[in-house]
Amino acid sequence: MKWNIALNDYQNYLKIERGLSENSISSYSLDIQKLLLFLETNKIVTSPIQIDKHIVQQFIYEISKDVNPRSQARIISGLKSFFNYLVFEDYRIDNPLELIESPKTGRKLPDTLSEDEINDLIAAINLSTPEGERNRAILETLYGCGVRVSELINLKISDLFFEEDFIKVTGKGDKQRFVPISDINKKYINLYKNEIRVHLNIQKGFEDILFLNRRGRQLTRAMIFTIIKQLAIKIDLKKTISPHTFRHSFATHLLENGADLRAIQQMLGHESITTTEVYMHVDRSHLAQVLNEFHPRK
Repeated sequence: MKWNIALNDYQNYLKIERGLSENSISSYSLDIQKLLLFLETNKIVTSPIQIDKHIVQQFIYEISKDVNPRSQARIISGLKSFFNYLVFEDYRIDNPLELIESPKTGRKLPDTLSEDEINDLIAAINLSTPEGERNRAILETLYGCGVRVSELINLKISDLFFEEDFIKVTGKGDKQRFVPISDINKKYINLYKNEIRVHLNIQKGFEDILFLNRRGRQLTRAMIFTIIKQLAIKIDLKKTISPHTFRHSFATHLLENGADLRAIQQMLGHESITTTEVYMHVDRSHLAQVLNEFHPRK
């Protein structure tokens, strides 16, 4: 079995059977391509069926010189998934990474913005341009609904259920969830939708996409990153932020103000509560208040 055939089959498996997004499939594929580059550079001729744990160990040793433990752990995880697939399909009888442990990375706490920093970023938007109204609606939605950037750019007008105070979000694996939306968030989306978007020359196929560029086409992830980066520079923000920072801030601020962790899990679209629990480590100050308020022996 050749590497290109194995990789293509694996990509189809990730897409069809696991329902992963193109971005996730690309990340998994990149891990395998790094292994292939190592084999080629070191003139190691082997197939996905024949490669053994000793070759894999050499590869991990080499990458450990250039990447941090967190990246190493991600690459090892990606390769384990690939070889587990080959075992599942009976191409191999074992996984060469089965006994290889990932480096300990600790738990990285998500970066967050304060409420004042979020207000400053939104206030820095130039509302004299059509794109300004759109960008304000975008930031309000990232922070107000805690959506991922991929969910934001794919948000449709038909996903807006404003009378019920919800939006429908399509997340990882095409899983859909309903997220509550505030009056102020609805106000800015409606301003953009009814006063700016209606004047665009909307291209075929993008009629239902909410956030569009000036040419009437869907915004890219890169464009959202650029918008946020430029605003951060404008207010001289020292933190390195991204669209995901608004999602982290959404969850953190809800938790700090007493929201239930299960409710936050549902709004974020986390399959496991353990993923959401990382926010418990961001700010523990409210926990003493909970104890004093609700414990019978306070």
